[in-house]
Amino acid sequence: MPSTQFVFFTMFFLSLGGITFYRNHILSVLLCLEGLMLSLFLLLAIWSLETNTTLFMATPMLLLAFSACEAGLGLALLIATTRTHGAANLNSLTTLRW
Repeated sequence: MPSTQFVFFTMFFLSLGGITFYRNHILSVLLCLEGLMLSLFLLLAIWSLETNTTLFMATPMLLLAFSACEAGLGLALLIATTRTHGAANLNSLTTLRW
């Protein structure tokens, strides 16, 4: 495995680990999701350049557009939960509390 792919796979799994271990606050989860999307975007862009196929050239841009929509929706949810619940902690949002 080339070193660039290793770096992007490591970035992906570190972001995935960040989501699983630091899921207290909505903003930290959103930042880890952005890291996931960035690593996927870079992996797709490098893969489409290495294979020299024109079929997959638009795929990284489509993923980047979905990532921007996800970021906008995530920030809107962050603002909405802060206004309604008074805090942006994910622990305060559960309805199954005792």
